[in-house]
Amino acid sequence: KVAADGEPGRMSPTLEVAMRPPEVFVRELTPEEGQRLKSISRRAKYQAKRQRAMIVLASSTGMAAPQIAVPLRMIAIDVRDHPKALASHGLMVLVNPTVVEESGSEVGREGCLSLPEITANVVRAVRVRFCALWPDEQQIESMTWGFEARALLHEIDHLDGTLILDRVASAAEVFERRRK
Repeated sequence: KVAADGEPGRMSPTLEVAMRPPEVFVRELTPEEGQRLKSISRRAKYQAKRQRAMIVLASSTGMAAPQIAVPLRMIAIDVRDHPKALASHGLMVLVNPTVVEESGSEVGREGCLSLPEITANVVRAVRVRFCALWPDEQQIESMTWGFEARALLHEIDHLDGTLILDRVASAAEVFERRRK
């Protein structure tokens, strides 16, 4: 069960992700609208736990707080079970993630929980050095590559108001999602 409204103690059995989201979530939040955390409150720590649960429920490789109507600069990614993942830090919940350095680039197919009917070919860096806070306020700086780097950059894009459709070169790079 996952809390639908972000309040501790109030539980709902459903996953509420912005699917075909209202306008505020289509454009996500600008950096000014998203709350950059200076210190991590009890509520923010609760949101980190909530995101961990939601990423598992959604069977997703990542999720950004604005996708679940939480205006914080917080993401969760976990690519351990993805066949394209060559590098993996396991399940990470990152607060105020920032890209320090990028290198290389390649085109890869991406999907998004906020745009469930499509996938798109998106150019992303191959290697990424990033810094962030863990939910316990420990500062980290690390490097990742390949699919995990792609997932990290995708989720950081959500925090900055960018969707995969903003990253495609043309309409020819957008595809209807194959149904399983």
